[in-house]
Amino acid sequence: MKWKNRRQSSNVDDRRNSSGGGGGFQMPSLQTLFFILPIIKPLLKSKLGLVVIGVGALAYIGGFNPLSLIGMGSSGAKSVVKDQKADDEKAAFIATVLADTEVVWGRVFAEAGYKYQEPKLVLYREQTRSGCGVANSQVGPFYCPADQTIYIDLGFYDELQYKFGASGDFAQAYILAHEVGHHIQNLEGTLNKVERAKQSAYGKADANALQVKVELQADCYAGIWTNHAHKLFGMLEAGDIDEAFNAANSIGDDRLQKQAQGYVQPDAFTHGSSKQRMTWFHNGLKGGKLSSCATFR
Repeated sequence: MKWKNRRQSSNVDDRRNSSGGGGGFQMPSLQTLFFILPIIKPLLKSKLGLVVIGVGALAYIGGFNPLSLIGMGSSGAKSVVKDQKADDEKAAFIATVLADTEVVWGRVFAEAGYKYQEPKLVLYREQTRSGCGVANSQVGPFYCPADQTIYIDLGFYDELQYKFGASGDFAQAYILAHEVGHHIQNLEGTLNKVERAKQSAYGKADANALQVKVELQADCYAGIWTNHAHKLFGMLEAGDIDEAFNAANSIGDDRLQKQAQGYVQPDAFTHGSSKQRMTWFHNGLKGGKLSSCATFR
């Protein structure tokens, strides 16, 4: 993908060098408090114990979790980046792709008579705080409607390549464009409507089916972005679309379930099958319009 020497978005909060413990002090959970109470009680009976408690409290406020010494909680240690230059280039790439989405969706909204509200993007490693709770490397990239922010642990892109076999910079661009698609859905009111519909769904399978429609539409919106961005910037190179298709195929629910448990359970799908994800990305890419992404029909 051709991306260098283009504008990078100013809506990026780069937390890669912040503590992996979540970006500073945060109150411990009730579960943690119940766990440490029996430990603290004996320490309250002596001066030495009070000193230990004080040191532990200062360490926690400073970003280090003393419970990590006994195997509970995050240590707050920063993740080790072997190649800082490559990591910085990856961050610059993501900031450029985000800027491209701002231009494309700004134009799409303007043509419809609306002003596009740009999302924020947080880049981090290991763990950070979000408007939707703690973000960590286990949850993967996600969009939080509460603060209209996309959260991406850059380590996920390594996992995308080595664990899921989806390499290439455009595979990474597709993932970000998908999350921006959720932001579009939030602005449209789709996410709120779906959440309300889930509450009145008959069961888990019906709720999952609604979520699949949300995810497939976000894939389709990623295709719309690709269509317009290439027309504006001439960004696509040979093999880029194949990289996006490969990424969509690699993270389809059926493929992930097969790898994890050896069989496929369609009622448990939350993002759609590999074929569905590739199909809807292609629909957006080919059609280039919001009407191309009517997954709820």
